[in-house]
Amino acid sequence: MKKSIFLILITILIIGVSIIVWLAPPTQFLTSSDSNMTTASIPQKPDGGDFTLTSSSGPISLSDYEGKLVLLYFGYTFCPDICPTNLGNIAMAYQQLTPSEKQQIQILFISVDPNRDTPDRLKQYADYFNSNMIGLTGTKSTIDEITHRYGVVYAIHQEKPDETTYSVDHSAFTYIINKKGELVKQLPHATSPDIFTQQIRHFMTQHP
Repeated sequence: MKKSIFLILITILIIGVSIIVWLAPPTQFLTSSDSNMTTASIPQKPDGGDFTLTSSSGPISLSDYEGKLVLLYFGYTFCPDICPTNLGNIAMAYQQLTPSEKQQIQILFISVDPNRDTPDRLKQYADYFNSNMIGLTGTKSTIDEITHRYGVVYAIHQEKPDETTYSVDHSAFTYIINKKGELVKQLPHATSPDIFTQQIRHFMTQHP
């Protein structure tokens, strides 16, 4: 009996700590030039906003898609699991849309690994998902400025400047930007295709 009560108390404590951590303000991250680990700080409330980056066909701005709903995701092409899972779910949601709905949406994929993700590599990667996705890259300083405004955190684990086999930790939200270019929703990693479809249609209707 005492053992059961003890286990219950431990469970309650764990749940309580988890809730506190979940509700706590985001930690601020700094850039460390010594370790070549680069992170962007998380604003309390992401501002979002316009940006201009490079695609395989040239410069592209978020404002180019005014009048369309935009789904925005940050990641990198060498990502072993997180990116393929999330982008795959977005692609499946895209395939559930009607031809008319597909004309009203644009999917953008911004790389947080500009050293390896060239515009051509990003195009090849984005085309794999068959969802009219566009891959974008830019200078590290430009990407850092954009990730800061969108509350994206990433860390490049590169010990040497010429190292080409390294990993990049990154947050995995999908950002929904309405037809006015305003950030209106963040969806967590592993959101299902059906939920993506529901949210897309919701914001298409809410922001005609």
